[in-house]
Amino acid sequence: MELREQALNSEIEGQDLTLNEGQSEVLNVNETEVTTAEVAEKLSKEQIVELAAELSEKSAAEISRDEITKIKQQFYSIRKIELEAEKAEFLEKGNEEAAFAPKVDELEEKFKEILNEIKEKKAALLAEQEATRQANYDRKTAIISEINEMSADTDNVNRLFPKFKELQQEFKSIGEVSPIVVSELWKSYQDAVERYYDQLKINKDLRDYDFKKNLDIKQLLCTEAEKLAEENDIIVAFKRLQDLHEKWRETGPVAKEIREEIWARFKDASATINKKYQAFFEERKSREQENEVAKTAICERIEALDFESLKSYAAWDEMTKNIIAAQEDWKKLGFASKKMNNVLFARFRETCDKFFAMKAEYFKRMKDDLSSNLEKKIALCERAEALKDSTDWKKTTDELVALQKEWKTIGAVAKKHSDVVWKRFLAACDYFFEQKKKSTSSTRNVEHANLKAKNEIIATLQNIAPDNDKEDVKKQVKELMAKWQQIGHVPFKDKDKVYDAYRKAINELYDKFDLKETKANFANFENAINEISGDENKLYRERERLLRSYEQKRNELHTYENNLGFFNSKSKSGDSMLREMERKIQRIKEDLVTIEKKIGVIDSKLN
Repeated sequence: MELREQALNSEIEGQDLTLNEGQSEVLNVNETEVTTAEVAEKLSKEQIVELAAELSEKSAAEISRDEITKIKQQFYSIRKIELEAEKAEFLEKGNEEAAFAPKVDELEEKFKEILNEIKEKKAALLAEQEATRQANYDRKTAIISEINEMSADTDNVNRLFPKFKELQQEFKSIGEVSPIVVSELWKSYQDAVERYYDQLKINKDLRDYDFKKNLDIKQLLCTEAEKLAEENDIIVAFKRLQDLHEKWRETGPVAKEIREEIWARFKDASATINKKYQAFFEERKSREQENEVAKTAICERIEALDFESLKSYAAWDEMTKNIIAAQEDWKKLGFASKKMNNVLFARFRETCDKFFAMKAEYFKRMKDDLSSNLEKKIALCERAEALKDSTDWKKTTDELVALQKEWKTIGAVAKKHSDVVWKRFLAACDYFFEQKKKSTSSTRNVEHANLKAKNEIIATLQNIAPDNDKEDVKKQVKELMAKWQQIGHVPFKDKDKVYDAYRKAINELYDKFDLKETKANFANFENAINEISGDENKLYRERERLLRSYEQKRNELHTYENNLGFFNSKSKSGDSMLREMERKIQRIKEDLVTIEKKIGVIDSKLN
């Protein structure tokens, strides 16, 4: 009886077992094993670098990804501790946290170089493996072509059976090919095998035996595929399913009448796992897309911040809060797509690095300013301390007041020095004024006596009768004014009050009796101008003299008004000086009016 082994192609027709790029990565997981990398957990940085160097000497195939990952984790866990210690020491020295920059670690640089060497070696291995897969694909294609040629030679099909079996064995022994062409290549191979078996005339018992043996294997594969639906880890389930499909391909055909049935069972079990696997990656892709949108928004958020406008510690601190908040928001997000994740992180990191670099520069510049201000204030402390024992009360008081004003013009110093240097300066000033207070306390009685005498003069001025002779009043007022000038100081708190009363009494007498003789003086001036009205040279000279006097008075008025704007009247002494200055300004204004009138008289003669 003609023996014909049934082909397997119809059993798997329509099933796509090719893995996409992302799936291949998920399945490329090294088996967990005890390696030299686990020993690295007990090693120092130097020993880990030596261990990495030893690994780099191995072939790329001998180097496990898990080994590299573990020694990297151990190395950088040690490095993290070192950086934290370095940072703590930096802060203990009084430096700002934002200004911290870690020192270069030569071991870390060497470690990175070794890892790069390993990476390049692994890349070369991958290229070599790809070339091997291509060679395997070419050889398997050649075998398929040879089997098809044998099937076409119907007269010699039986005679070529041993050769056919050798080709089958060779096809199975050839290594893997690219996942992209696995399904198509396998279907081509099964088509060729079935075509050959259809032509082959061998013993039916042998064919039936092969069919039964293959059926037992495929039923077991179906059972195992169906159990995978209970696996919680879809990645593990999908990887295991690929192994089952590989074994299915290696298994020969079954009887034609049950071929579709057994394949449908295996295909249904596979479809369940494939759907769950596809749903898993679609969900992950959706999350990655959401994370990409959120991370892009964070980048735009911090890129819109204006770092150039920050001019104070408070402004920098407030902006730092914004940057830290953005970093915290970033940490809450998962990975974006593989294509964009590193791009977005580099964009985000660039803006953060720019901010902290500008902040560090600002704080360094401000630190220099604080240091300069401290030097200036220490110099003022030394000058105040040199004056504190002086007994020249008036001169030293003026000098210390000037130092206090200068102190206010100097900017801030570091907080840790601020109170110390201020207390030092204040102590020197307080010491001098305390000594001055003790020294001048004995003059209080004299001041009260002077106050009494001045009040008596004021009373005398106020009691001058309005019908007295003008010349007698003028003489009496001059005598009282001279007496007033001879009387010494009065108590400070009464100084302004008694002076105002004195000036008021004098002004009232001046107005009442025209003691200033303003009108008379002006009349005398007009008479003098009338006498020289025929001599224009004299008129011009007099006019020039008045103009110079007017300009001098105006400059003097301008100076007083400017000083008035800067004057501090909060203290008692300051208030007194302010009022005196206001009186001088009023007198100068009155003089200016008089000079203008005199110039007008001259101009009327010149016209």
